[in-house]
Amino acid sequence: MRKRIKVAILFGGRSAEHEVSLKSAINVINAVDGDKYEPVLIGIDREGRWFKNENALLLLKSRNADWIQHDEGNREIAPISSKDHGQLLDLTNREQIEPIDVIFPVLHGPYGEDGSIQGFSRLANVPCVGAGILGSAICMDKDVAKRILREAGIAVAEFVTLRRKDDVKERIEEIEKSLKYPLFVKPANMGSSVGISRVMNLDELYPAIDLAFEYDTKVMVEQEVPGREIECSVLGNESPIASVPGEIVTKDGFYSYDSKYVDEDGALLIIPADIEPETMENIQTTALSAFERLECSGMARVDMFLTDHGEIYVNEINSIPGFTRISMYPKLWEASGISYSDLIDRLITLAIEDFERRNHLKTSRE
Repeated sequence: MRKRIKVAILFGGRSAEHEVSLKSAINVINAVDGDKYEPVLIGIDREGRWFKNENALLLLKSRNADWIQHDEGNREIAPISSKDHGQLLDLTNREQIEPIDVIFPVLHGPYGEDGSIQGFSRLANVPCVGAGILGSAICMDKDVAKRILREAGIAVAEFVTLRRKDDVKERIEEIEKSLKYPLFVKPANMGSSVGISRVMNLDELYPAIDLAFEYDTKVMVEQEVPGREIECSVLGNESPIASVPGEIVTKDGFYSYDSKYVDEDGALLIIPADIEPETMENIQTTALSAFERLECSGMARVDMFLTDHGEIYVNEINSIPGFTRISMYPKLWEASGISYSDLIDRLITLAIEDFERRNHLKTSRE
């Protein structure tokens, strides 16, 4: 009998997207091929402590986001580097308790999707599913990502970036001169529509900026792009492929947190999108170009706007897209002929391939 690959599935985390991570993790765990992989469940609480769960059923049945801390079957652990693979260290007795072959981070937002875990896995010498340190950090910071895309000639919405040190009143005067309502105000480093507001006038702009600053030290104010919301999934390392595009039709014109993760009727997902073949090809080409320009690898979901004139604007790139039952990333691949289970298998394989390729690079001048 062949040895199963130990996959450490990380979920929870310190981000405001903690609950989304738990919802995604359940689906990833259910989709893992048990004959090929041995899941090792690692929950990260809101304070950043890591716990190994001895019984997966606790996660699958729990409705309490704080179960990680309270269950007696959990041991506080930390990953450490080993010669041939990673190891989990029990922080209670300082014993090495389990080797791990690959990390699958199902962590959304800061402290998981921003290069933090990716750098940690690099130091621990363990393959990690998804983008590396640089790609993760770039995609997490919408301001930096859009500046790179714009420099590459990829269309993005006009925007103004604010920082805590700025004179907000002065910057708002600049915003009203350069942009037109409606506007979107969002934290630069956050996902899942957390802290985002759609504003129609000056009275709404001030509180929207205050809300966004609750989640980040940098805030973006963007011009709304009238058009259809189109998403495209990308998979691969050096030769990535793009899925069929899908369209999101929202009830209130804004793809909010609830529409994405809570209300299954909050948005209509049209897969594949009803668009002409030439436009579909242009969307896929744009998604692949954005993926490569932002140094992505493994996976990403590229969110775009398609105007009535056929123009394509990239809204953002999610380097660890949602894996909930109503998430677009796996749904788009299912429509493209790749099942959920096969998708998880491919992502793990890509992570190991990228790790082995990097390990062949020279680390000395000899």
